[in-house]
Order: sequence, then structure tokens, then C-alpha cells
Amino acid sequence: QVQLVESGGGLVQPGGSLTLSCEASGSRFSIYAMGWYRQAPGKRRELVAVINSGGTTNYADSVKGRFTISIDISKNTVSLQMNSLKPEDTAVYYCSLRTVVDGYWGLGTQVTVSS
Repeated sequence: QVQLVESGGGLVQPGGSLTLSCEASGSRFSIYAMGWYRQAPGKRRELVAVINSGGTTNYADSVKGRFTISIDISKNTVSLQMNSLKPEDTAVYYCSLRTVVDGYWGLGTQVTVSS
């Protein structure tokens, strides 16, 4: 079993920055990809950014140029640097991990962008 623990959420003003981090732990596993998804109230969960073990990234169009995802395979961690935050970025952000055979989710961390 794999556990994902997110950190770094909070309240920030529009135009501000936050960095989310997620650490994976548990029984033996091999990371294929890790990423971040978000879910705003009344909306479906959506992709924010993903990165595979080789460093290839994919971003939602709404965050391109503002968010940067990075991964440290040796530490089983993925981070999301979020700049120029907008009120519409407000959501619960979930960390995800995919191995070759399975997928896992964290419990989520709240990000609120408001003045």
C-alpha cells in the first residue's frame, strides 16, 4: 500500500504564490508518474499537471506559464510551484501517483485565492 501526504496549501491573495508538496511512502513501489489534480466546489476533479519519472510534463491550459511541476524520484516527492494565482485556482488540490499497475490519491490540501 502507498500513502500520499500533501502539504503547502493555504490562503493567498490574487497574484501571490504557493508551493505544494507531496511525499509518497509505503511498501515497495516504482513511480511511473506523479501529478496534481484539483476539484472546486460543484465541479469535477480536473488535471492540473503531471510529470513522469523521465521528467516529461503535461499541464492544463489554464495553468500553463504560471505553474511548474517537479519530481524528485530519490525522495518520492512531487512539488507544484504556483505563481500568479487567481481566484479561479481556488480548489482542493490532490496529489496522485501512478505505478505501472495501480494508482493512488492523497487526501487533498485546500488552496484559497482571495483578497
